[in-house]
Amino acid sequence: MTGVMWCKIKFVIQFWNHGGVNMADSQAGVIVSLRKNVGSREPMEVVDQMIVIKDEGIEGDRHRKASVNQQYSEVASVSARAKRQILLMDRETLHKFDLADGQIRENVTVEGLKFLGIKQGDRLQLGDDVILEITGLCDPCPRMDEIRDGLRDELEGQRGLLAYSEMGGMVKVGDQIKLI
Repeated sequence: MTGVMWCKIKFVIQFWNHGGVNMADSQAGVIVSLRKNVGSREPMEVVDQMIVIKDEGIEGDRHRKASVNQQYSEVASVSARAKRQILLMDRETLHKFDLADGQIRENVTVEGLKFLGIKQGDRLQLGDDVILEITGLCDPCPRMDEIRDGLRDELEGQRGLLAYSEMGGMVKVGDQIKLI
């Protein structure tokens, strides 16, 4: 097993069970970038603030529950608890892979909050009001290789955290984000 593969496996294991990670100095950070996915294959819309709607996701984002229901209402019903409403990414990992904020199509880019050790079911508070429940890791999709050949494999286990909007409100660039 290669060193790179072992690092990826170790990250995933630590994600799910905290793996002894010392979280004392990494439980809070700051939101440095916000984006909305306004359409398939369209550029993400950079915003200074966004409204997160309880149980639905980001207002104006194509992954918001109401938007997904409208797109697929004739084909299938959408789960009341969508697992892919919001994608969060840490700037430190983006820089590690020489990527810019928003390049992997995340909604929320943060700095300072260590994702290593955050697990499914954990909750994050963004700003004063918004509470997100982590639903899992985001699996890198084939689009990552459109950014750079091989990036999909490089990002395995490190493409960010998917979340469900447990409590809504306003989020702004510069707001604190913390594990609660």
